[in-house]
Amino acid sequence: MNPISFISANFVARELDYNMTEGWMQGDTATQEFFKPLKTFEARFIAMLAEIKSMGFNHLDLWGAHLHPNWATPEHLGIAKNALREQGLTVTSLAAWCGDLEALEGFTRVANALDTTIIAGGAPVLTQARAETLHILRQTGVKIAIENHPEKNALEVLAQIGSDHDFIGAAPDTGWWGTQNMDSPTALRELGQHILIVHFKDVKEAGTHQTCRFGDGIVNLKGSLEALQEIGYTGVLGIEHEPEEHNPRADIVYSKTLLETWLGGKR
Repeated sequence: MNPISFISANFVARELDYNMTEGWMQGDTATQEFFKPLKTFEARFIAMLAEIKSMGFNHLDLWGAHLHPNWATPEHLGIAKNALREQGLTVTSLAAWCGDLEALEGFTRVANALDTTIIAGGAPVLTQARAETLHILRQTGVKIAIENHPEKNALEVLAQIGSDHDFIGAAPDTGWWGTQNMDSPTALRELGQHILIVHFKDVKEAGTHQTCRFGDGIVNLKGSLEALQEIGYTGVLGIEHEPEEHNPRADIVYSKTLLETWLGGKR
């Protein structure tokens, strides 16, 4: 049975009142500024978790902007861990970008504090300092799951994993396969046992990355699920939808219900 998680990057435009006109980093910056102050962190973090819980989720892939190592003190981390426990939410991964060793070390610190073992996202650090990256991963017990964005096919992800599959795997994003005009079920079959976690997403058309509720776009999501079942994947399916100009809540609840129907019951 695949757990279904909420990827908190779905709220990229939340702190901008869903008026994100300048791209992703505008939402990232606004989110970090909103959650950074320790004085207000607990109330704001709990409010976000409660909203996620109210949509029926028990699992969470926490976006790095919501608890970024650049400002997350031990006090922040302690508050976050307690809040997650009280809300009954399990962190299944950090959704984060590891651009260099400093970022990697920071996010492994956050991962360890929240008892999760996967960082899912971009990992340029692998090409910059692979040996040092592997050393940090082995020391901390954290794995990197590479999320495809610019990659055109699964082979490009597999090349980044190489022979280091003990601590490096894949976090396939079905929506980005759609953007790159790659058949998602095919890519998932090719990634096979290297998959650590899945970002389940639909997009409206190839060549762009306008996300949408499941079934309104071009990605063969049901076929993707069938491919995952064929390869024996029993891990997390993270629902991802990041509109810039409206609250994704209704779309995500709909998508979750549809995914549960495909899976044959609630998770």
